[in-house]
Amino acid sequence: MKDLTQGSIPKHLITMAIPMMIGMFIQTLYFLVDLYFVGQLGPAALAGLSLAGNMMFFIFALTQILNVSTAALISQAVGAKDNTDANLTFNQSMMISTVLGSMVCLLGYFEAESYLNLISQDAETITMGLNYLHWFIPCMALQFLMVSISSALRGTGIVKPTMFIQISSTLINMVLSPILITGWGSGHEMGIAGAGLGSSISVLFAVLLLAFYVKSADKYVSIELSLWRANKQRIKKLMAIGLPAGGEFFLMFVYMGSIYWLIQPFGADAQAGFGLSSRIMQSLFLPSMAIAFAAPAIAGQNFGAQNYARVKETFKWSAILTCSMMSLITLLCLLETPLLLQSFSESEQVLLIGTVFLQIICLNFIPSGLVFSCSGMFQAMGNTLPALFSTAVRLITFIVPAIWLSKQVDYKLEQLWYVSVFSVCIQALVSFILLRSEFKKRLPLSAVSNSELLIEPISVPRKF
Repeated sequence: MKDLTQGSIPKHLITMAIPMMIGMFIQTLYFLVDLYFVGQLGPAALAGLSLAGNMMFFIFALTQILNVSTAALISQAVGAKDNTDANLTFNQSMMISTVLGSMVCLLGYFEAESYLNLISQDAETITMGLNYLHWFIPCMALQFLMVSISSALRGTGIVKPTMFIQISSTLINMVLSPILITGWGSGHEMGIAGAGLGSSISVLFAVLLLAFYVKSADKYVSIELSLWRANKQRIKKLMAIGLPAGGEFFLMFVYMGSIYWLIQPFGADAQAGFGLSSRIMQSLFLPSMAIAFAAPAIAGQNFGAQNYARVKETFKWSAILTCSMMSLITLLCLLETPLLLQSFSESEQVLLIGTVFLQIICLNFIPSGLVFSCSGMFQAMGNTLPALFSTAVRLITFIVPAIWLSKQVDYKLEQLWYVSVFSVCIQALVSFILLRSEFKKRLPLSAVSNSELLIEPISVPRKF
């Protein structure tokens, strides 16, 4: 366990974020390797990978329920020095993970084709997506156990072991994927299915290693099967915090799925270009997300210890650091977008669509950084409903005008990207207003008066 209620908050943020950032960077390399080799199979394969990969937002929605609630409750228990409570939360989370993972396997194999038929009209794209998903579904199911263990360790302030395990898993994936996709050495070329199988094998390795680490090491939490019997009160508490956070990612799944549906008329090249550029965008977000992911553990421990001024200071530094990093990648996308994409496809149309997307969508990167920071604070205080509400606002302000635009005779892809930028700016403003309200309701007045010190430097919403 690491005590985050003392010491420099910026130092804690950076110290915790760096291992996660390294792990995320290695994971980014894996995504890029997959994109590179699948991209060589043609636009239909790239589109199929993108459409099937969007299912991960649905899985993120479910895993986020446990990711947020487990880390929040354990960090608060650590701050209150209550080991028994932390251990109960961890084991209930593991039990729920096992159930949900099994359900995802069944749902995935029975409903994958229906999902792909809904968002694509191209038969080859659907076939490619199915080939990938049939081998990728075990990876999605295993995500639940991996998230439960990782979030529990993060709640106790431990991130380095999970970083090393994640790096090892990703390196295995990076080695396996090109071998399985192209048949290097084995002579058995699996194509896009190899990318799915490589992911499943590497995640299984990570889960086994994480379980061994928790079981063998003397840690604040441990696997105790006797605590796996359903505890209604604890499950209710986990769901109260986690469901809104999961709902937030489910809305993102709907948001991404709606884009694929809206761009169907433009063909496989458009879906491939969007899928490629959105994957690159998510990779660029990872350093900022690492800081945002570190913030809830720090703020959560201080909230549990009633160090309310430090909760506010955590938000201030999280917002400053995430928005600063987002500023840098905004400049990168404005100036060097073709360089970011050109290695992943030989189709000029795919690259053109991806380039235009990134050069427009990067205008919402700074507001996105603020959204990440606000969401971290909602998680730390155990109330994720405001984050869900702000995401719903984003979805509505995108979907309504986007559907209207799709009915117009001069409908263009670029119009969707500008509407998306507008919706994220609105979400950032709503999140910031809701966080100020949450601080006033949940923190003492003495701490609220200090909030002016952290609000003044955050001028991002005023720019939009």
